[in-house]
Amino acid sequence: MHTFIIAEAGVNHNGSVETAKQLIDAAVNAGVDCVKFQTFKATKIVTRHAQKADYQRNDGDNALSQFEMLKKLELSESMHTELLNYCNTKGIIFLSTAFDDESIDLLKKLSVSIGKIPSGEITNLPYLRKMSKTFSKIILSTGMATMSEIEAAIQVLEQNGTKSSNITILHCNTEYPTKMQDVNLLAMLQIQKEFKVNIGYSDHTLGIEVPIAAVALGATVIEKHFTLSRTMQGPDHAASLEPKELSEMVKAIRNIELALGDGIKKPSLSEIKNKAAARKSIVAARKIEAGEILSESNLAIKRPGTGISPMMWDEITGTRATKDFEEDELIII
Repeated sequence: MHTFIIAEAGVNHNGSVETAKQLIDAAVNAGVDCVKFQTFKATKIVTRHAQKADYQRNDGDNALSQFEMLKKLELSESMHTELLNYCNTKGIIFLSTAFDDESIDLLKKLSVSIGKIPSGEITNLPYLRKMSKTFSKIILSTGMATMSEIEAAIQVLEQNGTKSSNITILHCNTEYPTKMQDVNLLAMLQIQKEFKVNIGYSDHTLGIEVPIAAVALGATVIEKHFTLSRTMQGPDHAASLEPKELSEMVKAIRNIELALGDGIKKPSLSEIKNKAAARKSIVAARKIEAGEILSESNLAIKRPGTGISPMMWDEITGTRATKDFEEDELIII
């Protein structure tokens, strides 16, 4: 298996193309599959007086409203093109989450291949319809959502042309950072069981343990925020990984993929050589003369495992020795 790892740069570029390129470089160095940004027009997605979420109020920005904050974090069309081209030169997939119709059209124009639906839009019917009609593959985050809301969103996507096989549902908790007791990672498996779709996990916890656990449980996509430094000003930096941590997460996930294997219980090639040394055989417990009855009194079970298996004990006891055996000699018949 290969987990599709999305390094969520989001708005951690702080409106700077150069910072965004540094984030792309960090994502490439970490070995992720994809780096993702956010595409929006502040005037299209929030009223001028909407207040920040609680986690956004500690971002070091004096802006009082979401609108003021988001306006500083917009990426223009030319910035998108520049970043897309930069990703192409670096050999990493460029994605972005579109938050409004105009932004969806921009990503379509740029030939972005996958539509990423953020948690906040899961109940936005017109938006879901447009995303489904625009992108053949959809990744849907489900923070704050109930099972019935997820079901309704999937129905909209399917009714508007998205095949169920092209839908990946990400379990998610929309609190930055998410407390461990609020992760509820097993809900990811409930989503898979109920809706028969590809599953993944979008993580907002501190650290890398939970994404690794999600992969062990079967996540096919992992999304994780990252930043150049958690000390930077902005709404998402504090709950993001720094480059070294991102690299550690990717390495751990790739190791888990190897460790999961093919699911078929069989000896690995590396351990077969240890079988003789670790297993046991039926041996003589003392000197045995030819013709003597083999029994519990003159037989023992000891290493190495190069002789008759102890699983043959009942077949061996009660028979006669075919030759003389010295103590500890492997029994042969």
